[in-house]
Amino acid sequence: MELAAKPGIGDEIAAALDWWRDAGVDCDFAEEPNRWLAPTEAEAKQAARRPVVAEAPPPPPKPTIDRGTWPQDLATFHEWWLSEAMLDDGRTSGRVAPRGSKGAAFMVIVPEPERDDTDRLLSGPQGKLLDAMLAAMGIAPESIYLASVLPRNMPMADWPALADKGFGGLLMHHVGLAAPQRVIALGSNILPLLGNDPAHSPAVLREINHEGLTIPLLAGKSLSALLERPRWKAGLWQGWLDWTQA
Repeated sequence: MELAAKPGIGDEIAAALDWWRDAGVDCDFAEEPNRWLAPTEAEAKQAARRPVVAEAPPPPPKPTIDRGTWPQDLATFHEWWLSEAMLDDGRTSGRVAPRGSKGAAFMVIVPEPERDDTDRLLSGPQGKLLDAMLAAMGIAPESIYLASVLPRNMPMADWPALADKGFGGLLMHHVGLAAPQRVIALGSNILPLLGNDPAHSPAVLREINHEGLTIPLLAGKSLSALLERPRWKAGLWQGWLDWTQA
């Protein structure tokens, strides 16, 4: 009785190929082309003559506001606000200082000064609207501390870039120096700098927590938006009633 010969490696490979061929797979594909032939001598010389292209260097880090320069008292902060070059890429003209005293009953924060402001923050239509709002709310003008996020009027400001530059931390530092009893933030661009997720409603952020202090917060539309769409004043007024009567 003859014993059947054991299949060799060639038989196993042929069987495997037959199996895949029966399954409908008879070619091998790859995403990248594969050169099977070695380059000719002329091609090798041409490749050697090609200049070597260096990789582009990484972009320089974005400039940020140096925390080490931040003043630690409010009076010095006002002077620094008007003169610190890093706040505005070296530009210092057109800046307007905050106004009011430390420990005010309310700190009102707006995105930026008005276009024609010079010596006084909110000296135009927005300021008149704010004065009327404060009168309706029963708030005396001398009981507020008024500040802007930006040192000068900056139309079409890049707010995400300003946040990356450190304006969020600087604003929180400013609030800490002013030490108000309550904060009213008028402008949707302000809330992300105070820690609110832009995807959330302004109502989600109802207080500011900074260095162990908790300060109640009322958020509303910017004064420029309220001037353009007066019907939005009703929403701010209702928010004020809810905030003060809670």
